[in-house]
Amino acid sequence: MSEMPRPGPFSPRVPRAHPAEQPFPYPLRRAWVEPDWRRLPGYADVSTGDWESAQWQRAHSVKNLRQLKAALGELLPDSLLASIERDQAERATMSMLLPPQMLNTMDERDLWADPVRRYMLPAFDDRDHEWPSHPLATRDSLHEADMWAVEGLTHRYPTKVLAEVLATCPQYCGHCTRMDLVGNSTPQIAKYKFQVKQPSRHEQILDYLRRTPSVRDVVVSGGDVANLPIRVLSEFVSQLLDIDSIRDIRLATKGLMGIPQHFLQDDVLSGLERLAAKATRREVDLAVHAHVNHANQLTPLVGKVVRKLLDMGFRDVRNQGVLLRGVNTTVSDLLELCFTLLNRAKIMPYYFYMCDMIPNSEHWRISVAQAQALQHAIMGYLPGFATARVVCDVPFVGKRWVHQTESYDREKGISYWTKNYRTGAATSTTTRSTPYPNRAGSTGAASTSSARRSPRSAEPAQPCSSTATWKASSRAWLALSRGSQAVS
Repeated sequence: MSEMPRPGPFSPRVPRAHPAEQPFPYPLRRAWVEPDWRRLPGYADVSTGDWESAQWQRAHSVKNLRQLKAALGELLPDSLLASIERDQAERATMSMLLPPQMLNTMDERDLWADPVRRYMLPAFDDRDHEWPSHPLATRDSLHEADMWAVEGLTHRYPTKVLAEVLATCPQYCGHCTRMDLVGNSTPQIAKYKFQVKQPSRHEQILDYLRRTPSVRDVVVSGGDVANLPIRVLSEFVSQLLDIDSIRDIRLATKGLMGIPQHFLQDDVLSGLERLAAKATRREVDLAVHAHVNHANQLTPLVGKVVRKLLDMGFRDVRNQGVLLRGVNTTVSDLLELCFTLLNRAKIMPYYFYMCDMIPNSEHWRISVAQAQALQHAIMGYLPGFATARVVCDVPFVGKRWVHQTESYDREKGISYWTKNYRTGAATSTTTRSTPYPNRAGSTGAASTSSARRSPRSAEPAQPCSSTATWKASSRAWLALSRGSQAVS
């Protein structure tokens, strides 16, 4: 058989590439418009001026079932209302709080299936009835309080800290990882209350950072900075900017999406512009981190805020979402969200976290293997710099890309992870691995104690969970965990 002649370096080359049918069709098809709030019975007579007023949005936020029914009227099925009521009484770890802006991003034609409703207004029937919680679910699932340097300042990484500057938000997510601290108490969860009041707690945080030049990066969170008066936020961040060792500051807010009207107020814009100007003078990168879980929640009002932030000198606006079953764990949902963030809202896709192992969250959680598959599936569509990283947040270890497992037993549903540094709460070497069990199920009730550990009171790390299929593995995991050692 004769060999095919190889073309020489100057032989004609025939173009063969062409657009091919892809698993995800692009460009985006959903219209980029603000949903008409007047289609909802409770907002039928609301003017544009009122709707775009932050004061009106806060005053009309839905805090209970009666207000929810008034807003949605006959669009809210009685069966769903009853299921939400039961969930509030028996399962919810967060109280109800939704601005009208967020309600307006739900599909009123099928509220049972709506992805925004499924995580912002959880219903009892959404939950896993047999295994609502993993047996090792904890109220402070990432053990952030175990790594407090002072109250509300988590020093978890060598050069980065998390400052919890308040304990409230303009909206409460059902899957909140800080359900231990944030929001009002529920029948299931008595919330921890900060013992040191503002402004003393803020000053303690600042004093620690002044004394700790190894820290260069501060995430200012809570709670949500949208609930901090702009005067207080400006004063705190301005003092951070005065610390020579601080080179990155990130303001964390879901309110950017939940109540963008807040950020369009004149005094808020003026305060943020002053901070951006000072950050530029100090050569500090000042950014905003948003929390959007579904493309439907992005609207032109959100995009308007982002453009103002970028124009005034903010380094970036990035999104940190959470992977939630029934919300965004299909390839199509995830890519539509990423493209809408990047193309329309001008927000950089950054992280997608696996849902943390809080009580009553098992119906949302996916397995490490499923998370790895999602990461693989979104590769190649977006620019590399805008391809979100799917991460697992392992207690006492930190964020790890989901492909960074040291080992992973898919049958038992347990993965192992390592880290390469110590923190002040570390009790052993950095070489030990920590297990992370897949969901198995448990009949144990979640703790309702409001006790939170004092700063620096480290204890052995507890593994957290993803989701898998083997319910019997919970018993095997409990036996394994009794013999596990602390991770550092």
